[in-house]
Amino acid sequence: MVPAGEAWASNGVSQAIAAFTGGARTLEAGLRLEVPEIADNGGAVPIRVVAEGARRIALFTDGNPYPRVAAFSFGPLVPPAATIRIRLAKSQNVIAVAEMADGTFRRTSRAVAVTVGGCA
Repeated sequence: MVPAGEAWASNGVSQAIAAFTGGARTLEAGLRLEVPEIADNGGAVPIRVVAEGARRIALFTDGNPYPRVAAFSFGPLVPPAATIRIRLAKSQNVIAVAEMADGTFRRTSRAVAVTVGGCA
């Protein structure tokens, strides 16, 4: 894996997260991110994210050329959970950031080891 600081600076993930949060501080709690530890095929990595009380959730990666890979919005009648398959170019971190109903932001991340990259 690429050290977090190097990847963080190289693909603009910190700027993408700041754009999503409006520069607000993020707390490390309140989200569940399910990602496999090892992905045999980087072309279709299953991701599930749940954040009770969230209005929006965005997914970012720190090793892909474009850091923001998905965004979801939830209304009052929609459970704040999403499942998606994403492409990962190499082993890296997947980061979930949620905007909660009270206006705060929560975040969590998980490392994924990719055996065969999914981006050409």
